[in-house]
Amino acid sequence: MKFTKMQGAGNDYIYVDCIHENLPEEDRPDFSIKVSDRHFGVGSDGLICICSSEVADFRMDMYNADGSRGKMCGNGIRCVAKYVYDFGLTNKEKFTVETASGIKNITLTVEDGKAVLIRVDMEAPILKPGDVPVKFPGQTDKPLINAEYEVAGKKVKATIVSMGNPHSVIFTDDPVEDMDLDRIGPDYEFHPYFPERVNTEFVNVISRSEVKMRVYERGSGETLACGTGCCAIGVAGVLNGLTDKKVTIHTRGGDILVEYDPDGDGIVYMTGPAAVVCTGDF
Repeated sequence: MKFTKMQGAGNDYIYVDCIHENLPEEDRPDFSIKVSDRHFGVGSDGLICICSSEVADFRMDMYNADGSRGKMCGNGIRCVAKYVYDFGLTNKEKFTVETASGIKNITLTVEDGKAVLIRVDMEAPILKPGDVPVKFPGQTDKPLINAEYEVAGKKVKATIVSMGNPHSVIFTDDPVEDMDLDRIGPDYEFHPYFPERVNTEFVNVISRSEVKMRVYERGSGETLACGTGCCAIGVAGVLNGLTDKKVTIHTRGGDILVEYDPDGDGIVYMTGPAAVVCTGDF
């Protein structure tokens, strides 16, 4: 089976062109576990299958490294966009990709026949707790902004946002680079308030236009970046009055620009790079 390994800000996945390769859907979870293993497989944060779609130009079918299915991946969809353009599956610089969390509009910046920058319309954030989903004691339908809960005996304040995936965004004065996410991450991911588990972003605000983050993703552990997580940070920053409507987010793998204006169209726009690491046969 031919595969391509790609990364968006260091968030790497194995991509398979399932328009031309035969990888049955029922085999994809186990294949994701096998191919993602960094010692015995190719090594990645998961598997993304590029498929045909009846409602969009393409469809993205995404799996985490543990085989669990993901509804959406911001870095992953940028790589899908680069793949279909660079490998000749489309010649359009604006097109649509179907995901498990809706159809996303893509706009490419092309140089020398290659997509170098990808802007994704990530749609409006989901803030209603029941739709995230999250179940805080005594919660209402109001968004959970700077809401307090306890994790492993420590009280934290988080803003809960879904961008197709549930996110708990925690702004902290503690330097994110000093955090031991391998140790504390599972306590956040499997917190009982989140019935479908949760991605957790730990964020230092540098200025109103810049933040620094680390992320612990459900199903994959710490990754170098998370596109939907960056979008959730952009939303949470505006809702908490900490950042402007356009913010550059420094991840461990690179920079991602997020734009969010709740008083405008209410859409979250994410712009960032994508790159091919290698191609091969598995």
